[in-house]
Amino acid sequence: MSESNTIAASTADQNGAVPGEPVKKDENSRRGNWGNQIEFVLTSVGYAVGLGNVWRFPYLCYRNGGGAFMLPYFIMLVFCGIPLFFLELSFGQFASLGCLGVWKISPMFKGVGYGMMVVSTYIGIYYNVVICIAFYYFFLSMTNLLPWTYCNNPWNTPDCSGVVSSYQLNASLANATSSLVAGVSEVVNRTKRTSPSEEYWKHYVLNISDDIGNFGEVRLPILGCLAVSWAVVFLCLIRGVKSSGKVVYFTATFPYVVLTILFIRGITLDGAINGIKYYLTPQWQKVLDAKVWGDAASQIFYSLGCAWGGLITMASYNKFHNNCFRDSIIISITNCATSVYAGFVIFSILGFMAHHLNVPVSEVADHGPGLAFVAYPEALTLLPISPLWSLLFFFMLILLGLGTQFCLLETLVTAIVDEIGTDWIIKNKTVVTLSVAIAGFLLGVPLTTQAGIYWLLLMDNYAASFSLVIISCIMCICIMYIYGHRNYFKDVEMMLGFPPPLFFKVCWRFISPVIISFILIFTVIQYKPITYNDYVYPGWSLAIGFAMALSSVVCIPIYALYKISKSPGATFRERLKAACRAHPKWGPALQEHRTGRYAPMASEDTVEARPLKERDELKEEQKEKEKEEGKEKERKDEISLTIQGSNGSTNTHNNPNPSA
Repeated sequence: MSESNTIAASTADQNGAVPGEPVKKDENSRRGNWGNQIEFVLTSVGYAVGLGNVWRFPYLCYRNGGGAFMLPYFIMLVFCGIPLFFLELSFGQFASLGCLGVWKISPMFKGVGYGMMVVSTYIGIYYNVVICIAFYYFFLSMTNLLPWTYCNNPWNTPDCSGVVSSYQLNASLANATSSLVAGVSEVVNRTKRTSPSEEYWKHYVLNISDDIGNFGEVRLPILGCLAVSWAVVFLCLIRGVKSSGKVVYFTATFPYVVLTILFIRGITLDGAINGIKYYLTPQWQKVLDAKVWGDAASQIFYSLGCAWGGLITMASYNKFHNNCFRDSIIISITNCATSVYAGFVIFSILGFMAHHLNVPVSEVADHGPGLAFVAYPEALTLLPISPLWSLLFFFMLILLGLGTQFCLLETLVTAIVDEIGTDWIIKNKTVVTLSVAIAGFLLGVPLTTQAGIYWLLLMDNYAASFSLVIISCIMCICIMYIYGHRNYFKDVEMMLGFPPPLFFKVCWRFISPVIISFILIFTVIQYKPITYNDYVYPGWSLAIGFAMALSSVVCIPIYALYKISKSPGATFRERLKAACRAHPKWGPALQEHRTGRYAPMASEDTVEARPLKERDELKEEQKEKEKEEGKEKERKDEISLTIQGSNGSTNTHNNPNPSA
């Protein structure tokens, strides 16, 4: 047997492999690792790049000064986004544990991990509903004529006014210029215009009720698509990161293919350049507005997925010595570049739409579901072979959503499996994944009712808003000031082979917490009660929203008080110190990585727990020690016999009758 196989076999128990089975060095076979680093990077890109990159960033850009918004956006990326991203990746990778297990670093703060789980649960529930609606539109696009093209449908109202007249049903767009101009004139002259796509969205897809408390009936087509969406997520995660790591080769890369196709098509359309100009033209006076900086910081923070627990979870499946510093820079920049690129795609189409409607771009631009399911679908009806472009667009939305949803579900599953930690739960992780998927589906059913869109927007605005900022701030304070920045810098150096750059040390300790605090203050000051078009949410629903937001934050003080009460100590101060102190099991997961201050004391009982490279030497030293002890014992026995003999002869001389 080769030396590597010998070492692998001898360490099978530590890393969970079957005894005698060859194991890669640095491989956590019991818990699992990514197949390679490309899988981790693609998964993290898919997690960070989501629907917000398509429907929120372009809207924020033109609302906050166009190209001028890029300046605070990239400054916030450098001083807050990348440092926080690196902090969470290094945190999860060092301990090889999910968002609950990593808090062995300071057990009193484990409530932060529970808060992350609560946030991921909320987001996972409503995010998959958005994906299922994209599935619904994708299936409905498989037709010769998009159903939201005209106003001659049973669900349309007298206010409906389409860009293309109903009698153009069999005419091509190229041969209908005169009719189109007449239609545009009619649109301009109307005091109130409702597009076919908007009425299709409100009256057919959602069949929206008049109040958030009026649930009405379950929309069965959406419910069916929700089941399909959860089934796809489960099947892609059926073997954990081993299966999802293969799926992301497609789900993380193909959206860029679709974006590129739509971009090439978009810039060739009439009016596209006007949309792009509107998107990029800088209004430099807005750079002095604190609101612009607040929006930039918030967008960076939320779009990267900080404090959701997903980054910690994904990094926990890395090998111990992976260069997560390099990964954090690559993923963060890719995420932001995708947002900018998506802006070109979206505004080229919106410019084309504004050109045909003869209205300013600002009147067709929107964000959130309004952009994805109203404005953009209407623009697609103006394109030749519109069903093809519709299929591509909604397929892109599905893939963008799934990339994030994979990580949200894996975050919850990993936290549960790591917390229980038994051999049975690890072997039957698929059962846990299925259980979480079924629970997510059932909790999402109310969002498929006629009042579902109200609840979806309520969760989107409250469940993951200021609570994420508080969680992230407390995480920084715990690692840098409770555990100690010097300890953490040494941990990172032990893992990567080099200490964190000085810039990141300064950001982690001072700059990033200050920016996070600024985001929190900005969020509170800018707060406005949520509305949906003309609908104003009642007070009781806002109370539910705040309860959802606080439910994740309140985990932190509740668990801290619980941990302090259970910690040893005669006084409160002693119990507090004990609760904050790192757990003895904190550190690298595999014994071969527990070197330096994490290495156990050398003794007969701990030889097997030492690193591999020291184990043979320790065994040899122990054997030599046992030989020396054996020789020493033999010498003592000889000396003892000699002393006994001399005593006997003395007695013989003193007693002439030895038999007496």
